[in-house]
Amino acid sequence: MSDSDYFYGDDGGTAGLENDLPGSVKEPLGSQASEKPYVEHFRDAAKVYRRGQTFLDRFNMDPYAVHREDNLYYPFVSRQDWELSSFLLCSSLSMAAIDEFLGLELVKALPLSFHTAKELRGRSELLPSVLKWQYCVISTTHPTKKPLHLYWRDPLDCIESLFSHLLFANKIDLTPQPWSMQSQLLDGATLLGIILSSDKTNITNMTGGRVAHPLLISLANIKMATRNKASSHAFLLTALLPIAEFLHLVKQMQSVLEARLVHQCLDIVLELLKQAAHIGQMMSDPLGNLRYCFTPLASYIVDTPEACMLACVRGKTLPARTAKTTLSQLSSINCDPLDVEGYFNACATFRLSGVAQPFWRDWPLADPYLFLTPESLHHWHCEFHDHDVKWCLAAVGEQELDFCFSVLQPLTMFRCFHCGISKLKQVTGRAQRDMQHYIVALIADAAPHGVVIAIRTLMDFCYLSQATTINQEHCQKILGALAEFHEHKQDIIACGVRRGAKSKQVLDNWHIPKLELMQSVVPSICQVGSLLQWSADTTEYAHITLIKDSADSTNNINYDAQICRFLDRQEKSSASSSRMMDTDSEHHDLDEGPLAYIDEAHLQTVLDDLWGPKRVVTNFFRKAEQVSLDIKAARPLRTFVVVDVIAEKLSLPDLRGALADYIQREGTMAQKFHLLGGQHRALSHAPLPFDDLMVWFKVRVQQASYHTPSIIPPALTVNASPPSATWKHGHYGAAIFAVDDTRCEQWPTSGLKGHAVVEVHLIMQPLPPQGTSSSASWAAHFLMYVQRLDVMPQRHGNLLEHTTQVHVLKCAMRSAGTPFGDILPLDQLRSLDHIIPRFGHVADSRLTAENSAHFAQTFFLNKYIDKDFYYAISNSEP
Repeated sequence: MSDSDYFYGDDGGTAGLENDLPGSVKEPLGSQASEKPYVEHFRDAAKVYRRGQTFLDRFNMDPYAVHREDNLYYPFVSRQDWELSSFLLCSSLSMAAIDEFLGLELVKALPLSFHTAKELRGRSELLPSVLKWQYCVISTTHPTKKPLHLYWRDPLDCIESLFSHLLFANKIDLTPQPWSMQSQLLDGATLLGIILSSDKTNITNMTGGRVAHPLLISLANIKMATRNKASSHAFLLTALLPIAEFLHLVKQMQSVLEARLVHQCLDIVLELLKQAAHIGQMMSDPLGNLRYCFTPLASYIVDTPEACMLACVRGKTLPARTAKTTLSQLSSINCDPLDVEGYFNACATFRLSGVAQPFWRDWPLADPYLFLTPESLHHWHCEFHDHDVKWCLAAVGEQELDFCFSVLQPLTMFRCFHCGISKLKQVTGRAQRDMQHYIVALIADAAPHGVVIAIRTLMDFCYLSQATTINQEHCQKILGALAEFHEHKQDIIACGVRRGAKSKQVLDNWHIPKLELMQSVVPSICQVGSLLQWSADTTEYAHITLIKDSADSTNNINYDAQICRFLDRQEKSSASSSRMMDTDSEHHDLDEGPLAYIDEAHLQTVLDDLWGPKRVVTNFFRKAEQVSLDIKAARPLRTFVVVDVIAEKLSLPDLRGALADYIQREGTMAQKFHLLGGQHRALSHAPLPFDDLMVWFKVRVQQASYHTPSIIPPALTVNASPPSATWKHGHYGAAIFAVDDTRCEQWPTSGLKGHAVVEVHLIMQPLPPQGTSSSASWAAHFLMYVQRLDVMPQRHGNLLEHTTQVHVLKCAMRSAGTPFGDILPLDQLRSLDHIIPRFGHVADSRLTAENSAHFAQTFFLNKYIDKDFYYAISNSEP
C-alpha cells in the first residue's frame, strides 16, 4: 500500500486491503459493497500512556471556577439569566440593538445581571477562556495598497480541542488502516491526520465587495459521517489570511505574489503542527487518556485555481513522486528578476505555479500528490454546471430544455425548476446537484446520441466517485465511465456545442482543468480511500456559520478582528453550555476503557445544547421500535371514505375486484407474500366484508445508506393524492415493491430483480364494520393500490436504453385495455423511485407539470434521482 494511512475506519472506504503485513489485526468489515471481508488495523498504534486532562479538568482550571461551585452559571446569576445572555452573545444583533432590547419594560422587569450590551460583553469576558486569537503584521517584498494583518490561533490547540471533545468520543478512530505511515512512527504513537481547507468567501456583495480568506482545520480521525455533517461543527476556524492588492505592473505577477503570500502566512500559522509531525505531542482524548500524537497533513481541500497554485497538475502530467521535487526546482530557476516573461516561461517548462517556498516543504510525510485530493463540489459539480449544462443547452436549445424541466411532475423534497435552468443566477452546489438528477433523461432523445453518451458517462463518473465505500470493481467502473467519455467527447465538438464562455465561438480543444483532474480520481482513491470525505460542502457551509454570520454582527469596519471577537464570545458560551450539560460524564471511568462506552443519548443532548436548533433527520427505524405493536397506537391522520366512492373519484373501476382478490389471497397464502400479476378473478361488483376505507394521500419511506447502513438519510415521500383543482389527474408517485420472495437477494443489493416498478394510486386500510371483529388478517395491514410499469426490451434484447443506459418503462395493460392494477401490502414497499416522461425530440407544448405524467406513454426510470438509488439500480444492471 501507499504511505497514506492517516485514514481511519470502514466508513471512509478503501480501494484495496490486500497486503498482509506484520503487526496487523484482521476484523470483519461488514460492508455489503466491500471486496474483502475484513479490515486490518495496526496493532501497536494509539497507546495510552497515563491519565491526562479531560474537558472538565481544563474547564475547572479557570480562575473563577471556585465561584461555580456555588453558582453553576457564574458570572450570571441563574439559568434564565445565562440562557438569555447566551442567546444575545451568539446572535448577530448589534450593540445598539441589544441595548434597545434590554431597554424594553418587559425585559427590565426580569432579574438579569446585566442591563446594557457593554455590561453583557463585560460579563462574557469572565467566562472560561477558549482558544486564543493572535495577530501580526505581514511584511512583503513588494508593496501593497494596505498593510496586511494575519489573524490566527494555534492550530495545535485547535486539533487538541477536537481530539479531546466529548462530542466526538464515539466518532474518533485511533487505529489506522492501512498502516505504512504508522509504521514510520514510534511504537504506540497515535496518528492524527490534519485536514485543512481554504477558499475565499464573500462577506458583502453590495457594500464594497469585501472578501475573507478563512483557513479551516479538522481531524481526519473523526469519522466521515460525523465530520461531513455541518451540525457537528468538526471544522474550526484557525486563521483569517490577509487579502492583498499588490502594486505590481504585471497582472500575472500579482497573482504569483498573492500565492506566495498565502504560503508565507501558512508557514507562520502551521509551524507548531509541523513540529508535532516531527517530534510528536502529548494530547488527551475525550476520556482523558494521554496519547503520544503526530500530526501529518492528510488533506488540503481547495478549489481548482488554488490547487493549481499549490502544486503541479496531477494525473498523467507528472509521476506520483515528482510533484514535490519538481516544484522545489523553482528556487533554482536563474533568470533576470526584471524579465518577468522569461521567469514565467521558465516556470512553464516545469508546469510550476511560481511559488518557490511551498508551505508543505518541511512538513514530514506531506506529499501534494496525496493531500491535494480531488474534491466533489468544486471539481465535479462545478464542472457539470460550467461545461456539461452549457453543452446540453446548446445541443437541445435553451427554450426546449427549459420547457422540459418546467413540465416535470414535482417530487416532494426534491427541487423542481419551474422556470428552467438557462437563466439561473448564483447557482449553488445544491442547485448543481439538483440539475444532475434530471439532465440525462431530459436530453435523451433531443440531443445527438454521442453528446447524450458523453454527458451520461460524466454523470456516471460523478455518482460512482461519490461512493462512501469503494472496492477494486468500483474503481474499474469509474475508469470505464471516464474512458467511455473520451471515446465520445469528439461528438461534442463535432456538433459545435463546446463554445467559449464569452465569445460563444466554437472551440476545438479540451483545455479544461477540471476534466484533466478527473484522471487522478482513481489513483487518489487507491491512496486515500473515498473522496467524499474530502468534500468542500461542509467547509463551504462553515463559511456561512463562521464568517458570514459573524460578519453580520460587525459595524462593517475591520471585519477580521470583529469576526474573531464574535467567535470568541460564541465559543465561550458554547463551552459553558457543554459544562452545564455534562453532569453525567463525571461518573465515567476516565482511566481506561474504549471511547465507545460514552453514552450516545447523552452526547446527543450535549450536541443539541451546544450548537442550537438545526434540522435533524428523523430516524423512523428507531421510532418504529418505540411504538407499540398495536397498529392503532401509530395511526396517522386519515380520511374515511366508501370503497365505491373512492373508486369513482380516482377512476379505478377494478378497485373492488382487486380488494376481493387480495382478501382471497390473504386467506389462502402460507407465507403472506403477495405477487403482482395474473388476472382478476373477482368481479368489479364483488362483495367485500367491509364497506369503508381509511385513506391516506402520501407515505414516507426511509432506508439506510447503501454503503454505510449506520447512516440514515431523510425519509422520502411517495404521493398518492386524488384529483383536485390543482391536480386534475391526481398526483401519483412511483415506487419499488418486492413482488418475488423466491429471490435470495434483498433490496437494495437486488436492484430490480424480484421487484417491480409501480405507480401508487391509493394508500388505504379496510375499516371493519361496527360491531364486527377486527381480527381478520386483511384488517391488520396498510394496503396500496398500484398500477404496474413494465420494462421495455431494447435493441438486441438489452434491458437498458443504449445512450442513457437506463430502463425504459411503459404502463402495463390488461387484455381488456385497462391499466394493470392490483393490491399490495405496504410492508412490501422498498423504495421511492422517479420516472420521467419520454418527451421525444420535441416535447408536446400542451404538457404541464400537472399533466405530463398522466399523458406520457413511456417513461425513463430515473436512477440519478438519488445516489443510494443509483447504486442499487446500477450494481444490479446486466
